[in-house]
Amino acid sequence: MNLLAQSIKNKDHFTYQVREESGDLNNDGKMDKITVKMDTVDETRPLRLQIFLSRPNGKLTLAVSSNKIIEPQYPVEKQGEFNGCQIPDFFIEKGILKMWSEIKGGNITYDFKYNNGNFELIHVNKLTNNATEGYTNENTIFTETKFDLVTGIRTETDEILGSAKPSKVRKKRVLIRPLPKIQDFKFSDKELY
Repeated sequence: MNLLAQSIKNKDHFTYQVREESGDLNNDGKMDKITVKMDTVDETRPLRLQIFLSRPNGKLTLAVSSNKIIEPQYPVEKQGEFNGCQIPDFFIEKGILKMWSEIKGGNITYDFKYNNGNFELIHVNKLTNNATEGYTNENTIFTETKFDLVTGIRTETDEILGSAKPSKVRKKRVLIRPLPKIQDFKFSDKELY
């Protein structure tokens, strides 16, 4: 009896490009590139971040690929409902990859720096408020959280809408070692910071 086996591969459906950004991420003086692509076949509309680093010959090579860092547009746990947030924006500034995302009641920015072949999370800046509708309530409190993961210093500052001075400042030291790597980072990790 002869048997023939056929190798069936899942076709990659991350074909719709949503974001692209260029800049020098590894301080070699050459332009690197990041892309965010959507799988338009999968009903959850997952997104993939890819980081391409330049080689000495000028060609780009894939350094990181992650389907976990960005929440799908229609997550399974929401039974087909939209996740309520826009697709994150990415920026490259002075060798730092910045990811700006909406979160419930505000936004969060993650800074990743290339170090020893990895992109490590070095800083988080989160801005939230307690307003339920608009910012017209004089009791609306804005909370800014700045977390420097390199030093471990986490500072939370509360400010009442219209006030010139912060109403409360809290500082604490939280060491996270090793620093989180972008390929291990999940969109749900925003709750950690």
